Amino acid sequence: MKLYFSPTSPFVRKVMLVLYLKGLVEDVQLVLAPTKPTTPNKQVLGQNPIGKIPCLVTDEGLTLFDSRVICRYLDEKTGGGLYASGDFKLLTREAMADGMMDAGVLAIYEYALRPAGARHQPMVDAMHGKIARAIEAFEKDADAMVTGAIRIDHIALASALGYMDFRFPGIPWRPKAKKITKWFDDFRETPAMLATAPKE
Repeated sequence: MKLYFSPTSPFVRKVMLVLYLKGLVEDVQLVLAPTKPTTPNKQVLGQNPIGKIPCLVTDEGLTLFDSRVICRYLDEKTGGGLYASGDFKLLTREAMADGMMDAGVLAIYEYALRPAGARHQPMVDAMHGKIARAIEAFEKDADAMVTGAIRIDHIALASALGYMDFRFPGIPWRPKAKKITKWFDDFRETPAMLATAPKE
């Protein structure tokens, strides 16, 4: 398999966590392919017309993109376990964590892609508001998150919170999410999390 990736993408980290947890890292060729909405990577465009990463090319030549699709494929390829048939609450928690990552990336783009005078702070504030509300919702549903085997909602949330710490270390999300904080602070010390930590 071949994975087009960037070491700073939270969606790539989500896929990499699945690869580590499923013992598939050695089966994947990593292709560094940083990309931005304004300057898409030509290698990625050759596989994914949307131009986004992560993008996985399977051994059979099938091209998959969007982290949810890739993670589902990798889970099924290895006998399942990260998803549960009919568990739409789990899928909704995964989607909420993915929404946090979307919001975080859009907030970063506002700084990285616009000249200083053209940055729209209300947009950044709105994205941070989405993240804060999602963390609050995860805290209310913490009992579903802090127990049991690792599932895709754990992996997605860990990727989202890791991105928060990486890109927005000054935002104090922990005081209002004590149960999730304890879970995350333990989970981030696992070998898979340490191996997939984002790097500039």
